[in-house]
Amino acid sequence: MLKSMTGFGRGEYKDNSHHITVEMRAVNHRYTEVVFRMPRALCSLEDRARRLILSAVFRGRVDVTVTVEEFGEQTRTVNVDRELALAYYNALKELKALFQTQENISVSLIAKYPDVMKVEEVTTDLEEFWPKMETAVKAALESLLAMRKREGEAIRRDMLMRLDLMAGYIKQIEERAPEVMKDYRDKLLGRIREAMSATEIDENRLLLEIALFADRTNITEELVRFQSHLGQFRDTVHKADAIGRKLDFIVQELNREVNTIGSKANDFSIANKVVEIKSELEKIREQIQNLE
Repeated sequence: MLKSMTGFGRGEYKDNSHHITVEMRAVNHRYTEVVFRMPRALCSLEDRARRLILSAVFRGRVDVTVTVEEFGEQTRTVNVDRELALAYYNALKELKALFQTQENISVSLIAKYPDVMKVEEVTTDLEEFWPKMETAVKAALESLLAMRKREGEAIRRDMLMRLDLMAGYIKQIEERAPEVMKDYRDKLLGRIREAMSATEIDENRLLLEIALFADRTNITEELVRFQSHLGQFRDTVHKADAIGRKLDFIVQELNREVNTIGSKANDFSIANKVVEIKSELEKIREQIQNLE
């Protein structure tokens, strides 16, 4: 099934100690890139989460945001540097004696000095935390993939509709091509008669001119190759792989063939159909840019 490169997914995990939320936003990108925004304490889990995402996402940029809300036990502690506090106290006593003041040295005063008291986070047990985060990542990834598949299916239907339109234009060109020879013969015959002012015409010379024109304007090979590429495109859009680049290549080949048809056909009606085909190809090419 085709997948779009764009999409959004959200997953959560919640228990008595943690509420984890993971959001994924995917956009078009030439290659595959996964970018995380998450608490610094969880950075060592980034590689695990990235591998999980890359197992299912093969093209596009995915921005992942991880937020964690903690409950229950205190997650921070306050530590006192006793040696530093005592040093400050002794220094204050020395200043008190120097200035011969009776001012009391309070604990609150010493506590205000730098580094006497430090707030430290309790280290999270990442091995215990990872299964919780993994659950949220998988839920977000599943949601993201579901959206990418829905958009990919819509793109597939649109492209198949445009393939049908192009196949119809090619059929009209095939039906018109033999008439181009007949029209050229009639026009050439009329010009020769007008120039010669006679009714007798060198049939051999006429046939040679028509044969040369037919050789220059023959588009049979281009029509066959164009239809073959259409068949390849149809087969490819039903595959489950990441096929965006392959489809882009097929569109280039289709465009090459239709350009040759337009340059060789030498017919106004066929030229109009070529313009219509190129318009549909451009619309398909734009759609492909959003495919994985």
